[in-house]
Amino acid sequence: MLATRTLSLIGKRAISTSVCVGAHGSVMKSEDYALPSYVDRRDYLLPDVAHVKLLSASQKALKEKEKADWSSLSRDEKVQLYRIQFNESFAEMNRSTNEWKTVVGLAMFFIGFTAIVLMWEKNYVYGPIPHTFDRDWVAMQTKRMLDMKANPIQGFSAKWDYDKNEWKK
Repeated sequence: MLATRTLSLIGKRAISTSVCVGAHGSVMKSEDYALPSYVDRRDYLLPDVAHVKLLSASQKALKEKEKADWSSLSRDEKVQLYRIQFNESFAEMNRSTNEWKTVVGLAMFFIGFTAIVLMWEKNYVYGPIPHTFDRDWVAMQTKRMLDMKANPIQGFSAKWDYDKNEWKK
């Protein structure tokens, strides 16, 4: 009984490490990332494996013809051989995309949305500006600080000339 249970757990463990169970109970083979894979990159000139892994009959015949003299190959056959090995040419990889339009559009959308939020906050969240920001109030407060001689050594009052009643130059 215990041996049967142990063997069934070991069997399930062996199955679960080699395949993945899909969402609806179907079994999928997981990709082995230890094997070399094909990638099109400008900074990685020669990928480890060819783009086309499973060759058709015509592609196999073309690969056999490739082993002979290349001057006997037509231009189309050379292009087909290139496409077996590589997915894109350098010109195709360097081709500009329109992705920048999406990025700029999204940036402008979020900047506009933020501006709308700020305007809404200014109108509905913040109260009126306090009276202490009024020019008359600031002038009265400055006069009072000068009358009290606040910070007479290095501060506010040190910059006021009490004899001429004006700021020092």
